[in-house]
Amino acid sequence: MSNTQQLQDFTTQVRRDILRMVHAVNSGHPGGSLGCAEFLVTLYQDVMKRKEGFDMNGADEDLFFLSNGHISPVFYSVLARSGYFPVAELVTFRKINSRLQGHPTTHDGLPGIRMASGSLGQGLSVAIGAAQAKKLNKDSNLVFALLGDGELQEGQNWEAIMYASAKKVDNLIATIDLNGKQIDGPTDEVLAMGSIRAKFEAFDWDVLDVVKGNDIEAVKAGLLDAKSRTGKGKPVCILLHTEMGNGVDFMMHTHSWHGKAPNDEQLANALEKNVETLGDY
Repeated sequence: MSNTQQLQDFTTQVRRDILRMVHAVNSGHPGGSLGCAEFLVTLYQDVMKRKEGFDMNGADEDLFFLSNGHISPVFYSVLARSGYFPVAELVTFRKINSRLQGHPTTHDGLPGIRMASGSLGQGLSVAIGAAQAKKLNKDSNLVFALLGDGELQEGQNWEAIMYASAKKVDNLIATIDLNGKQIDGPTDEVLAMGSIRAKFEAFDWDVLDVVKGNDIEAVKAGLLDAKSRTGKGKPVCILLHTEMGNGVDFMMHTHSWHGKAPNDEQLANALEKNVETLGDY
């Protein structure tokens, strides 16, 4: 899939999935999920090299690791609609005995899930290990990871960031969802981190910005730019500037919807904002 309108239609459907999933169980994290929809759709539908079927070995294909696991609704929707498991399974989100728990897990063998995430700060370490394994196996494919900006307040990230550059893990692309918000408020108020670009550059990463992180064409261009920078001795970081709750007017420009589900009236209002009535699960 490469047509921008097709990707946008796919993204709209993913947003509808996210809203329905969290509403159905009155639980989940819609804000960051909505903000990362364009990124994950573009990655899985247009940029990342994927092979038929799923195995944990992941040889001869690109790999993706979601570190900020609380945005599982967007991840599950993109995986299901990319063919990893039935779309109908989305209705089991966060229910007892479901494979689609609030944070992704691996013990139930859900296709597409390569690590349990939700305890923040760990995903980059796992992605680095996978990237080094590819180098050892002479596998030329790439490893992608997505982290939240608030998640960078976890110290383990900085050990991983230091390690990746020191060991020249240059088949790795780490994307930071730079929306400036976390569960307790703006990141600058909770724990200001200064210039994230300057920090990554100080750790000798190659850093690029995608200023329009909710624009399909900008996201695609940024991912392709990042891919072109791999294999040159440095890990690559994308600073993806997104809007939490993007696509739903009353969820945007606030951290309030980080982890809160819409009620019946709010769901109807939110779905109405996404006017294309695409297939519903």
